[in-house]
Amino acid sequence: MSILIRTIQRAHRLKHSFPSPRLSNVLSQTLGFSHRTYSEKSVTKSPFDSNILRILRNEIEYLAPYVHQPETEFKSFIVEERPGAQVVTMKGKFGDNEDIKIDATMFDGFANVPAFGDDSSGVNVQLHLSLIVDISKREDGNGLEFVCSAWPDSLDVHKVFILKLGSTKPFDGPDFRNLKPKLQEKFREYLDTRGVDNELCNFLFHYMMHKDKIELLRWMNRLKSFVEK
Repeated sequence: MSILIRTIQRAHRLKHSFPSPRLSNVLSQTLGFSHRTYSEKSVTKSPFDSNILRILRNEIEYLAPYVHQPETEFKSFIVEERPGAQVVTMKGKFGDNEDIKIDATMFDGFANVPAFGDDSSGVNVQLHLSLIVDISKREDGNGLEFVCSAWPDSLDVHKVFILKLGSTKPFDGPDFRNLKPKLQEKFREYLDTRGVDNELCNFLFHYMMHKDKIELLRWMNRLKSFVEK
């Protein structure tokens, strides 16, 4: 991708470096480009655009076999497709009276963790997702909101908000890590019981890996269509 970006930037600079038709002709001859009339240019791609298109087509051809639609169901949750968005939404139910909605970002951070084995660097990069988990009571719309960090095999809770229907801004509450350990444990059990657990984090990581490739391929195809026009 870095080659593509540099090519686009160089093409943009060169395109705007031709201040006059005379100078343009001189530079074209110097660079080995044949002179074209206006009518020919209207139907023939410039060498710059042709080069961009060639690189894009090669990248698309290389990436396409690795792009697959991920699973959209996990236990009681269903992922709502949001093409082009950097957030996905999962919805589920618990019992007869609770609705669960999870908004998850695409990869938005990382942490360095110790590496084991023959890795000479001594560290591995662990990717990070952010989650907002809303659990509401169907009878009155009130509920709880959990602000979380998701790692490949674990879930960290940062905040717990009390949501009340019609309320403009809930009280922030204390940092979750400042709550008594017993209360933290009970909240984690509360989430685990509803399927918001380490297994869900693992599912989301696999889903986001596929989505990342899908969005990249979609972006390159849109870019190619723009240059082709």
